[in-house]
Formats: sequence, structure tokens, C-alpha cells
Amino acid sequence: MKKIFDNTQVAFALKSDTELDRAYFLFKMIANQPLVRIGTAVTNFALKANLPVEGLIRATVFDHFCGGVNEDDCLSVVDKMYTKGVSSVLDYSVEGKEEEDQFDAALQMTLKTIEFAKERMAIPFAVFKPTGFGRFELYEKLGEKQSLTAAEQLEWDRVVERFDIVCKEAHQKNVALLIDGEESWMQDAADDLVASMMRKYNKEKAIVFNTLQMYRWDRLDYLKKLHEQAKAEGFYIGMKIVRGAYMEKENTRAEEKGYPSPICASKEATDINYDAAVSYMVAHIDTMAIFAGTHNELSTYTLMDLMQQNGMATADNRIWFGQLYGMSDNISYNLANEGYNVSKYLPFGPVKDVMPYLIRRAEENTSVAGQTSRELSMIKAERNRRKGK
Repeated sequence: MKKIFDNTQVAFALKSDTELDRAYFLFKMIANQPLVRIGTAVTNFALKANLPVEGLIRATVFDHFCGGVNEDDCLSVVDKMYTKGVSSVLDYSVEGKEEEDQFDAALQMTLKTIEFAKERMAIPFAVFKPTGFGRFELYEKLGEKQSLTAAEQLEWDRVVERFDIVCKEAHQKNVALLIDGEESWMQDAADDLVASMMRKYNKEKAIVFNTLQMYRWDRLDYLKKLHEQAKAEGFYIGMKIVRGAYMEKENTRAEEKGYPSPICASKEATDINYDAAVSYMVAHIDTMAIFAGTHNELSTYTLMDLMQQNGMATADNRIWFGQLYGMSDNISYNLANEGYNVSKYLPFGPVKDVMPYLIRRAEENTSVAGQTSRELSMIKAERNRRKGK
């Protein structure tokens, strides 16, 4: 397999010199852990105090990691990326809402993004978070096999209805639908609900996709059990495979509550687990579809190798590669340049509401070994190439 991810000319073809300089400045800041912590605290305080900082946030971190404040805002970014063969997943990244009207608003926004996806080849997937459609505590209670009160049962029925409305719409419009993974202590209930949607709407092919967070050591077993159910009941499995985004929170809670951590013992174990899930799915690709969400070059090469070994075309629609907007352009654009299916998660929403997402991105880049230094080295190499050095 030829190495393709060092080609910075392809990776940053869409970035102007000014945008490249901004990205360099941004990742330089993110590389400084104390600065990220202080910046996060100051930003949260400024937003809560209604200080006029939204313009500054938009001009820096927001515009680098987000497509815009609303879905229409994103379209110029969508169209621009698609000129290089990179598709988009419009991700309404408003988090932490708890009211019924907010869940209904998230439902309507998801339906709108399905409509966008139906109309545009550049948007092959829609997406939502389980907690966008219902309270975290409800999922948690069900996952722990606790009984719901009568009022909670009615509330849960509405969550199920929202899931069904969206999955039905995606099925009718033939738009693949990604359902994100969240914390382990609420995920069991979400898994059960998504599996019921797969049974209903994945009869001909994978429309509904769940998410496997492979930093959890139990996820490969879960996938294999689901596969047995799928074979017995005749439905297809769609999975977005990621490493995971809540590691510190997971480990802390496990320690506080005195149960074994659901997280793999090491980064190496997580990598092995991730590749094993991808390998298992490729081996059963006749009844599965993969959205490989990864910023890891080795895992990406592994999947490319598996496709080649199995005689699969680069553009086989059952396999997609995905990265987050504003990160790992060297992977996304070089993959697309070789004819693979690639989609960038493109978050959008009001600046204030998207801050929890942006803070997670900054923290993730700070904590994931090598992520920020790799971004910086790529940007530096491209700046030097443009200057003829």
C-alpha cells in the first residue's frame, strides 16, 4: 500500500495562505495544555456573562472547526469541499438540552438535514445524538434496568417516537443515518433502541448506523452478538466505528463508583480493538456497512489494505472514511484524491450552544498523543512548500 498522507499540497489545496496561518496559530495554542484549560474557563465565563466575545470565537476556533451557525451557512463549505471529492455530514452540535421542546427542535433539524442530504450528493449522511432526542437520565435509568415512573414511560415513548420518525424518513428518502455514541452508562438503552430501528429499516441495506466506541473493551463482543441477531432476523448492520471521546469521564466515574473501567487498558489495546472491529465487518461486508471515523493513519491504511485484499473498489458505497472538519485534512483529501468515499463531520449551530463541542475538540487535540503535533508539522510543511523552501 503506497503511503499517501504526507502530500500536503493535496491536503491543503482549499486553504488560502491566511487560512493556513490561522490553523497554525490555532493548533499552536491548542498544543499548550494550561492555555487550553484557562481559555476554556475564560470563554465559558465570558459567554455566561454575555460579554461580546462571539465575534472573536467565530473568527478563530469556531470557523476552523464548524461550518456555520445554521444549516444554510454550511452550504458554501459543503460545496467547496465537494470540489475535491470530500462529502459532508451536517452535524447539529447543540448539546446539553433537557426540555421537550428542545428535543422536538433537534428532531426537526435532523429531518431538515435528511432533506438536505436527499437533495445533494455532497451530503450522503444525516446524523443525531441520542441525547438530542431525550434526557440522559432516562437512558441511564433504562440501561440500569430500573423501572420508569408512569410519567417517565410517557417521556420515553416520545423518545422512541422521535427515533422512529427520523429513521422512517431516512429510509423513505434513502439517506443513511448515523446515530452517535455517548457515555457507556447510557449507551445500553441507546443500543437497544438503535438495534430495534435496524430491524425495522435495514431490511434491504444499511440505512440506520449505530456507533461503536472501540476504546471500550466490550464492543467487539457486542458487534458479534448483534451480527448473530441480524443473521437470524434478516437485517443489515450499519456501524460508525470510532475510538471514543469520553475516556477521562469514563475512567473517573468507574473509579468513583468502584466498578471496572469499560475503557481498554492502553492506547495499543484500543488500536488493536478498533482494527479488529473493522476487520470483522469487512469479512462480513455482504450484510454490513462501515463508516470508519478515524484520525489514525495506520488504521486508515489497514482498512484500505483490507478493501484491496477483498477485491473491493475504492468507491464501494458500503465503506466510508470520516474525519472531523478542521482536523486531519491530510487523511481526508488524500483519500478522496485516490477515489475513496470520504465525509467530514461538519458541526453547526449558534456559537454559544456549540461551545461544549468546541471545548471537547480542543481538549481532545491536547490529550491525544501526537494529534496536534502532526497537524502542526503538516501545516508547517505546506507553508514551506508554498514559500519554495
